[in-house]
Amino acid sequence: MYIPNSRGGRAVGRALLGGAALVLIVGSAAACGSDTTGTARPDPLDRFAHQPLIWGSCADMGVPDGDYTRAFECTRVTVPVDYANADGPTASIAVSRVRATGAKVGSLLVNPGGPGGSGLIMAGIGADSAIGERFDVIGFDPRGIGASTPSIRCLTGAEWDAERADVDVDKSPAGIAAAEQESRELAARCADRTGAEFLKHVGTYEVVRDMDIIRAALGEEKMNYLGYSYGTRIGSTYAETFPTRVRAMVLDGALDPNQDYIEQAIAQSAGFQKAFDAFVAECTQYTECPLGTDPAAADERYQALVRPLIATPVPTTDPRGLGYNDATTGTIAALYSPGAWPTLAAGLEELAQGRGDTLLALADLYSDRSASGTYGNQTDAQIAVRCVDDPRVTDPVVLGRADTESRAVAPFLDDGFGTGRAAQGICAFWPAPVSAPPAHAVDAPGLPNVVVVSTTGDPATPHEAGVALADELHGSLVTFEGTQHTVVAGGTSACVDEAVDAYLIEGTAPAPGLTCGPDAA
Repeated sequence: MYIPNSRGGRAVGRALLGGAALVLIVGSAAACGSDTTGTARPDPLDRFAHQPLIWGSCADMGVPDGDYTRAFECTRVTVPVDYANADGPTASIAVSRVRATGAKVGSLLVNPGGPGGSGLIMAGIGADSAIGERFDVIGFDPRGIGASTPSIRCLTGAEWDAERADVDVDKSPAGIAAAEQESRELAARCADRTGAEFLKHVGTYEVVRDMDIIRAALGEEKMNYLGYSYGTRIGSTYAETFPTRVRAMVLDGALDPNQDYIEQAIAQSAGFQKAFDAFVAECTQYTECPLGTDPAAADERYQALVRPLIATPVPTTDPRGLGYNDATTGTIAALYSPGAWPTLAAGLEELAQGRGDTLLALADLYSDRSASGTYGNQTDAQIAVRCVDDPRVTDPVVLGRADTESRAVAPFLDDGFGTGRAAQGICAFWPAPVSAPPAHAVDAPGLPNVVVVSTTGDPATPHEAGVALADELHGSLVTFEGTQHTVVAGGTSACVDEAVDAYLIEGTAPAPGLTCGPDAA
């Protein structure tokens, strides 16, 4: 998930500081021991791992209405907030299920990424495919997210509207100081509204332990997992923490844990430029393209449309209007998939005519804003998770260099105000320590073969990261040739889906060097 030019986006994309991680093994022999008399001590996590699950309606968990939800069942799984204090406060994880329609192999947990994405609807993945036939597909909202409780909350709907409208482009010392003060205030609101103690325990290292509790409560000896985007970081962390508990794992749209956040952010900026260039190449074939007919001039033409919005938003039917942040966010949202490119072209043409409804709608969809002005908590959660998952960068030289390089690799996103300086984001002022280790190559002895799927033109998680992760995990790499973010079970490539199905169901590794293309239209 990528949110450009908002304080939330800057917070996630900027100030990150290192810290150590406490690694606990859920339900393993290492969690048990003996006292001085030789009497076995009970595993404090045993009551969580063996809790009964009561499945019922999903109506109170926000699963969208529609006929396809009739097969959905939901439950709640109780987990410790702090795995070092299993007798302390607990959290409730919302879990969904669509049962296998045929001979069941097991349960398949699915995560959509983010971080901050609600995963309940993911139980519907592959419902009409071999996956849905052979697996109980399990969705879940990671701790603090969606219907899980406690909930991470930073801003109200009205406050997020104001945040999106606030364009911080001033890179003078005074402008940077003002931006950093606003980030301090936002961090304080997150602590006040969520609780500073809970914010210490919302990172990926806790999420994978929750997943292992879910696995055990489902009665599964081994984990089957499908993770998209940031869900691949969850998957690789689970693999590193519980390598011998994995049966099968598919990671689509990978993040490389051996790449630090600055490197990831710059690579992602370059990826979105590549996707923008692909959109431009298609759009400029038509005389009505709002960016003209010369691809070489498209970056300049795009900025000619959006930069005036820094000072003056254009009208929309919604009284908010369309400002620079939302125009850029709406563009980014559409670049995730070629299926949205016609909508992007229409939105840019509309902007050229002085209106912003289409781009605002794209930005609202991306930001999880409803028509009534309420927000899901995916952006709040994204900030909270990344602030405890990633080492914080506070060196102004490093921040300034990263800002300059990001503008260079993604000129269509350059607002024209770069000075070689950049503000620290919210993570520099976060009220909870980092709970994950610095960037490192995954070490997972005993891990069975896993499958990494990586798309050559993925804007959000570039192909090179998938190649690196497959190598670190000593797994199989499936390459998809296309320009989109993630592909598995999306109906885009039968070649990819057949390889993934055979692996998940039969344990058959994809052919070495397997490369797939999209299905014919």
